[in-house]
Amino acid sequence: MVSRRSELEKGDEEEVEETSVEKAFEGKVVPRWEKQITLRAMVVSLVLAVLFTFIVMKLNLTTGIIPSLNISAGLLGFFFVKIWTSVITKMGMLVQPFTRQENTVIQTCVVASSGIAFSGGFGSYIFAMSSEIANQSPEANGPQDIKNPTLGWMIAFVSVVSFLGLFSVVPLRKIMIVDFKLIYPSGTATAHLINSFHTTEGAKLAKKQVRVLGKFFSFSFLWGFFQWFYTASEDCGFNSFPTFGLEAYKNKFFFDFSTTYVGVGMICPYIINISLLVGGILSWGIMWPIINARKGDWYSADLKSSSLHGLQGYKVFIAIAMILGDGLYNFVKVLGRTFIGLYNEFFKKKTETSSNDPDSTSSLSYDDKCRIDMFLRDQIPAWFAITGYVVIAVISVIVVPMIFHQLKWYYIVVIYVIAPVLAFCNAYGCGLTDWSLASTYGKLAIFIIGSWAGAPHGGVIAGLAACGVMMNIVSTASDLMQDFKTGYMTMASPRSMFVSQVFGTVMGCIISPCVFWLFYKAFGNLGVTGSAYPAPYALVYRNMAILGVDGLSALPQYCLIFCYVFFGVAIVINLIRDLVGKKWARFIPVPMAMAVPFYIGSYFAIDMCVGSLILFIWRKLDKLGADTYGSAVASGLICGDGIWTLPSSFLALAGVKPPICMKFLSRAENTKVDGYLES
Repeated sequence: MVSRRSELEKGDEEEVEETSVEKAFEGKVVPRWEKQITLRAMVVSLVLAVLFTFIVMKLNLTTGIIPSLNISAGLLGFFFVKIWTSVITKMGMLVQPFTRQENTVIQTCVVASSGIAFSGGFGSYIFAMSSEIANQSPEANGPQDIKNPTLGWMIAFVSVVSFLGLFSVVPLRKIMIVDFKLIYPSGTATAHLINSFHTTEGAKLAKKQVRVLGKFFSFSFLWGFFQWFYTASEDCGFNSFPTFGLEAYKNKFFFDFSTTYVGVGMICPYIINISLLVGGILSWGIMWPIINARKGDWYSADLKSSSLHGLQGYKVFIAIAMILGDGLYNFVKVLGRTFIGLYNEFFKKKTETSSNDPDSTSSLSYDDKCRIDMFLRDQIPAWFAITGYVVIAVISVIVVPMIFHQLKWYYIVVIYVIAPVLAFCNAYGCGLTDWSLASTYGKLAIFIIGSWAGAPHGGVIAGLAACGVMMNIVSTASDLMQDFKTGYMTMASPRSMFVSQVFGTVMGCIISPCVFWLFYKAFGNLGVTGSAYPAPYALVYRNMAILGVDGLSALPQYCLIFCYVFFGVAIVINLIRDLVGKKWARFIPVPMAMAVPFYIGSYFAIDMCVGSLILFIWRKLDKLGADTYGSAVASGLICGDGIWTLPSSFLALAGVKPPICMKFLSRAENTKVDGYLES
């Protein structure tokens, strides 16, 4: 049940008391924090962590666009524990009631675990170190600039860098959640959902949503299985269907029948999907054909298609320029809002203290009083957080240089000294805007540490590894604070939230490298442009590292001018979006989203726009049904296709190949093939 405030205006404005969520749970005892972490919660979390890690890894290695999966995790956690509880009850065994606090623990654990698949850099900075990505770039591909993935060092690396963020902001949880009352939109939305599941009406609705999710999960999984039979070699099958003709297909305009990205399109805002399509039309429809016509003039006609001194260089570096422009603008904006917010909060606190008002808590609602009491009851000592941070930092300073000899211990010390401040800024900014700038902080580390190390000392690997260290700290910090907000609103103990986050991180440090290793071994063309898993951000991150080390010498002719223009355009578009207000900003494309198809094409953007179109029509016909079941349908489509990658990976490892190649040829090519076969 979601709290609402209604306002009645009859000459004078009357305030009506906000509907209380906690009064609906007034007769239910909140279990101690140890009782919130149950065996069944951990088992369900493990199962869902594997499922969601496969989904996130697939998205990482295809486009790098990952929607929020918090709602799906909460819904599936509720479903699995309800099944567990009903089975145990029918067996006549005493079973502990399933509470919203336990549901929150599961959701926290799953999101923490699957989040490592993103922050661990398996589709970006870690894979960018490999020879597969280095071979696509003529610069900086010597032995000191390459480190191929192995399961051992990947697990060791993420294990020593993923826990620091948890300890960096724990002492600030009261300030963020209670004093500053930060919103944390994703955490708040998840809490509302979990609270609703555990009311009588909400439980009935959740069961209906799970049934819908199950239907579309089955459809998506079977559709992936069916498609597999027609993919005997590259450019075969439904995912190479020339929907708009062969010429459009060559320029990456086609619908590839991916239920994953149709589902992602249903979750992402309309403007994100339109921005992706606009970026694809601008690049592959206009710019790349024009630049390609300058072959032999602007760049050598003898270069390989993968050479960064040719057309590929324009694709990659212009995309990087837009990403950096967008990232810089939002970094400054969020940082500015953070400092302004901090100033206002401290100024307000000072005013309240000087006024010495004894009834300062009288304005708190019943819900807030209950939640604050619970939130402050189970304290996590500051000494524990500080000691944990220092101990793990020392271990990391020793271990990480053993994995990456290019990243010296003093580079890591510098990062760990400033990281808590950046982690706080990211967590605070995320509370205001729901926007984590973890990847932006990571890119800053690439340029700073990479240029500090220098090309002769393996600056490329040093920059990429530093990106991983920084990105894991600030990402985990904002995720933990989101979870604290969810726990605050569901009356879950901060201690149970922290322990479940730690348990989820431990699982993620093992599951994510293993899932990536499965992809890496099963699909031999992983990271290759045009393959099923091109890992676009791996090449982008590597070239950022090269830019940080070698400067602008890596750019092809006139590319620098294009980069300046698109860097500026990204800033201007963002500025216009902020100046015109929310009403008109929803019609202006988002530069970060526009940049993604510059490198990999528009096929996935078309899938996502199809998802948006389905949801749009559904809302026109049945708004209540679309709002109620839309996220369940989208989650089913994403999960079914995502989990199909598990059996398809095992089939590839076993050497089992699809029996049929469904390919499309022009009339002239078909005539030649027929003539060859008949001769």
